[in-house]
Amino acid sequence: MTLLSRREEQVLLSIFSLGEDAYLLAIRDYLSKATNKDWSVGIIHKPLLQLERKKYIESYMSGATAKRGGRRKKIYRITKAGTEALNEHKEESDILWEGFLKTADNGIKQ
Repeated sequence: MTLLSRREEQVLLSIFSLGEDAYLLAIRDYLSKATNKDWSVGIIHKPLLQLERKKYIESYMSGATAKRGGRRKKIYRITKAGTEALNEHKEESDILWEGFLKTADNGIKQ
C-alpha cells in the first residue's frame, strides 16, 4: 500500500462523505467545517492530483446547470483502491494509537 499523508486522508474521507456532491468547493467547505480551519482551494488541489495519480479517486465533469451559468463541475469519487487504502490506513493508525492509549491509561505522561 502507498502511505497516505494526513491531508490526503482528510480529502479522501471528505470525498467519501460527500458522495456525488464531492467537487472542489464542496470539499473545501466540508473540510473547513469538520476541522474548524479555513481551507484554501490551493491546499486541496495538490492532494486531489496526487490521489488521482495513485488511482484512489477518479473524476468526471457534471452536466451544465443554469444555477452555475451553464458551467460544469468536476466531481470526484473514491475508487475501490481508495477505499482499501483508507481501511489499511485506519488499521495502521488504530494499532499505533492503541500503544499510545495504553501508555496514557497507565498514567504515564511524556
